[in-house]
Amino acid sequence: MPATERAHEPQPSTSSAAAPIPHPRPRPSSATPAAPLSVLLIDDSPEDAEVFRNLLAEVGAEVRLRWARTLDRAATMIDADTACILLDLELPDGGGLEGLRRLLRRWPRTAVLAVTGTVDVHLGAAAVAAGAQDFLVKQEIDARLLTRAVRYAVERKRADESQRRLVEAELRGQENARLQRHLLPTPLLDGSGLAFHARYRPGRRRALLGGDFYDAVRTADGTVHVVIGDVCGHGPDEAALGVALRIAWRTLVFAGLHGEALLGTLQRVLEHERRSEEIFATLCMLAIEPDSEYAELHLAGHPAPLLLQEGSRPEMLPYDFGGPALGLLPLEPDAGEEQWPPRKVRLGEEWSLMLYTDGLIEGRIGAGTRRLGQEGLIAMIGDHQDSGLRDELLIDTAMSEVEDLNGGALADDVAVLLLTRGGSATAAALTVLD
Repeated sequence: MPATERAHEPQPSTSSAAAPIPHPRPRPSSATPAAPLSVLLIDDSPEDAEVFRNLLAEVGAEVRLRWARTLDRAATMIDADTACILLDLELPDGGGLEGLRRLLRRWPRTAVLAVTGTVDVHLGAAAVAAGAQDFLVKQEIDARLLTRAVRYAVERKRADESQRRLVEAELRGQENARLQRHLLPTPLLDGSGLAFHARYRPGRRRALLGGDFYDAVRTADGTVHVVIGDVCGHGPDEAALGVALRIAWRTLVFAGLHGEALLGTLQRVLEHERRSEEIFATLCMLAIEPDSEYAELHLAGHPAPLLLQEGSRPEMLPYDFGGPALGLLPLEPDAGEEQWPPRKVRLGEEWSLMLYTDGLIEGRIGAGTRRLGQEGLIAMIGDHQDSGLRDELLIDTAMSEVEDLNGGALADDVAVLLLTRGGSATAAALTVLD
């Protein structure tokens, strides 16, 4: 390193293992000065420590320089404010690349500049490969090179950290997306002769799962059971509760529960799983008898499905008999089937049933306060049927039109199911929109 004049400068004490190195008083400026960079020099030579201090002072660098003679002493001085470490690779107590690796393992988010008195290109490359931001040779350092190297190292480390956080966020997002896709149901309708189509769109941005839930299964006796529900709210807690209710519903159906007993058990699940007593869930449940024109309908505070048939306008199934949303009122153990009474409804020989959550009908029409509502939905679906739209195209077009009327994406979660018997209803299909 070039000799530096130090005749009138105080010399560092050699009696202590580590000592702070004073830095020059900041130059006056009309603008608010930036906070000085906190730099820690790890070097066993007091003379070299003084040279580093003078080099930084020569260009007026805004740096708070501290000095430690050993790695062990440095370990007690490094903190969250330390922006950069200047590490001598020739330290007696563990220098070299192993000392560098040890330092990087313990403080992986702090910029490190490796320095040495040896001109060794291979050592420099190895130091950078091990994780140092740069490699400096003491004999070649001048004031501007040192200042620039420190600032560049800090900025490169910040950029690396930003990139690391971005990659981690992307990986978490991909993992969450895979998890949420697996939490959506696959309908079990083999042998039913029914076609099943579903569209699902959560209200949360960048989410695949909301508080709405649905499912459809066929039990051993040939009965097809269908459910659609809506947990109030549309955050991650509500999404988790919706998944819990859906899985519980499917399990209870296969265990042989139905009607009032099934809904009462679901309410108990909700009461145990919800984060507060204000959380409730609406639900619509259908049990469609095999080779029959009839189905049993239960409503728990949920909109009634639409019955679609060729040659007639959509018709809303009965809804004036429904019970309260799950979790809204305490269970009445002696109420029999009065809490959620069943209603037997005639579907006919060939039909489609559209089940939906209220996010579909609560979208606005234009800039005012008017909402689409059930009557508006019936008129819309009827017009689309008259235009020859069926199956996936019917519900895709309906959802697109609802969003267009709303002037953009809907704020609430939306789930729409279309279950069809007759015509081309020979397969089940599921599509998810994110």
